[in-house]
Amino acid sequence: MTEKYLYERKLNKYSDYNVWFAFPECTSFSLSSLGFLWLFKEIDETENIYIERICTDTEKTVLKPSEVDSIGFSFTFDMDFMNIFSMLEKYNIPFKRSERNNSHPIIFAGGPVLTTNPAPYKDIFDFIIIGDGEGVNVKALNICRKVKKDIQEGKIEQENFKTTLYNELSKVEGIYVPTIHNFNNKVKKSHSKLEKCIYTPILSENSFFSDTFIIETSRGCYNCCGFCIASYINLPARFVKYETIIEKIELGLKHTNKIALLGALVSAHPKFEQICEYIYNKIQSGKQIEMSISSMRANTITPTVVKTLVAAGQKNITIAIEAASERLRKTINKHISEEQIFNAIRVSKENGLKGIKIYAMLGLPSETDEDVKEFIRLAKDLKSEFKGFDITFSFSTFVPKPHTPLQWSKREDTKSLEKKENFLKKEFHKIGVSARFSSAKWDYYQTLLSRGDETITDYLIEVYKQGGKIGAYKSAAKMLNIDVEKYTTRGYSLNEQFPWDIIDITPGKELLIKEHKRLMTQS
Repeated sequence: MTEKYLYERKLNKYSDYNVWFAFPECTSFSLSSLGFLWLFKEIDETENIYIERICTDTEKTVLKPSEVDSIGFSFTFDMDFMNIFSMLEKYNIPFKRSERNNSHPIIFAGGPVLTTNPAPYKDIFDFIIIGDGEGVNVKALNICRKVKKDIQEGKIEQENFKTTLYNELSKVEGIYVPTIHNFNNKVKKSHSKLEKCIYTPILSENSFFSDTFIIETSRGCYNCCGFCIASYINLPARFVKYETIIEKIELGLKHTNKIALLGALVSAHPKFEQICEYIYNKIQSGKQIEMSISSMRANTITPTVVKTLVAAGQKNITIAIEAASERLRKTINKHISEEQIFNAIRVSKENGLKGIKIYAMLGLPSETDEDVKEFIRLAKDLKSEFKGFDITFSFSTFVPKPHTPLQWSKREDTKSLEKKENFLKKEFHKIGVSARFSSAKWDYYQTLLSRGDETITDYLIEVYKQGGKIGAYKSAAKMLNIDVEKYTTRGYSLNEQFPWDIIDITPGKELLIKEHKRLMTQS
């Protein structure tokens, strides 16, 4: 056995409802996905439902395809649609809901992509989980099971199966049923109070992060950078109680020495220093622990935190600054001063870390050539100040995301962004500082996926059929007469109705408009 279950399984092999829980990537990646594993655990602990995990590299299954009643997909990244289509095709399941009949399994999905904008996929799935999945997946599958049972007992006619199912599902907060919900009948996002601490329920040496016990310490982010969906689709920000985190750390250490803390606000937890002190003291007392954390805020990096990370084997940390000029950081609501950036690196170096990765972004609204040149100035100053310390910049390009104050902003054209990238590559090479860049071409199509509506569904299917490379996006658009620029490089008017307005998410569109105006005034 290469998998260790940290909970008692029901093992309902001969239950009356069978589910495939699908992760659109390889198995090793699925075993490092905390959300996917936790939702699997919730369903696996449910009476009368048998659930099996499948991935893109799954070769053998316990269930035969004909025995599967529902397939649920985790949809985390925009490009996941390619592997979702691939998995449906593998099991001879039509992509579109309208092309499937009652002999096919019910196909549903959830995840950040669909919570942000389900419109391009509304004709694919029977229903979609919007928001936090805890509890909602179980409710949905229990409804599916009940309707199936009612049909078997003759309480519902077979031809009324989906009509009845959709009606029942639509009554649950956090479930979007495309055949029922509309702009006048919006679906409310599911919201977990995070009273429970989400942790890795299955450990495996075959996981991408081998035998690592991941603990979610927070959800959402109160900093609310203007471009960040992690902030806005997860408001209000929530923290797990200190005592609960310590309890889960102890649970994890019973099974492995590798601990990871996860969350957009990991280092901003009110008791983050105490958490680090707890782990540091255990290491000092002789307990071997490897600990890693996700990106940190520059103003939360302290000697205690760094000493703990070093003692736990971490050599580098990551911070996100997005912009090098304070003017542009202020414009996007990134409240980090240059003094705080320097202090974070100083503390990191003085307390034993070897390097730092700095996330940055090109093409932000109101960005000027001077803002771009500020990256060179900052890199020079950092290299001069911190000789022998490994400093790497990692650049992406701005993608306007739904439900954020910058959703109305246009994306800079690809040639302009590539010109900036080439300039920075040349200048960073001159000063001897490492810099990595995402593909502006791929980010362009990510914008299409982020802002798309139901009219691009057939386009995405055609992209898949043509292999999914950059050329496929171009040729499919030409074949189906899709105006990609309509979704990417144009700005949107403030009174425009978006396809994702069907989702009711705090803080609401009016408050986003107010914040958009404030940020644009600052620029």
